[in-house]
Amino acid sequence: MGFGNPVRSDDAIGIYVIEELSKTVENTDEISIFDMGTSAFEVLFGLKGHDKIIMVDAVINSNEPVGTLFKVPAEEVLRAPQDDPLVFLHGMKWDQALSYAKKILGESYPKDISVYLIAIDNTKLEIDLSAPVKDAGDKVVVHILEELKQLKVS
Repeated sequence: MGFGNPVRSDDAIGIYVIEELSKTVENTDEISIFDMGTSAFEVLFGLKGHDKIIMVDAVINSNEPVGTLFKVPAEEVLRAPQDDPLVFLHGMKWDQALSYAKKILGESYPKDISVYLIAIDNTKLEIDLSAPVKDAGDKVVVHILEELKQLKVS
């Protein structure tokens, strides 16, 4: 699952990674590639029926140089669900959507979810990625392809 806004410069890195993966990996019964854009609510549905999930997104204000790559278990970035029925009518980020999915899916919630985060600071109204962020995205593509090889899925 790649997240990002395609017209907000480096925020589009998750989408870039998905586009690059799509050049060599096809959606099959074993693997699904999702361009999530900025819609986090769909995470709830995208997780169902999958054993392993890999998510890619930008992170701002990380206090690390632009292009710094982080890989963390999803459990480390979950935001607690809010018991507010209006939360589904307004903006929600994927980290909070994961928490809702965990609560809603119960035993069907995937056990193996990892998140690649790439440090950014440019979210200007532009369509180009900066060189360090694009380089980090290319590294994520390589890492994911390696993971797929280890799983013997491609």
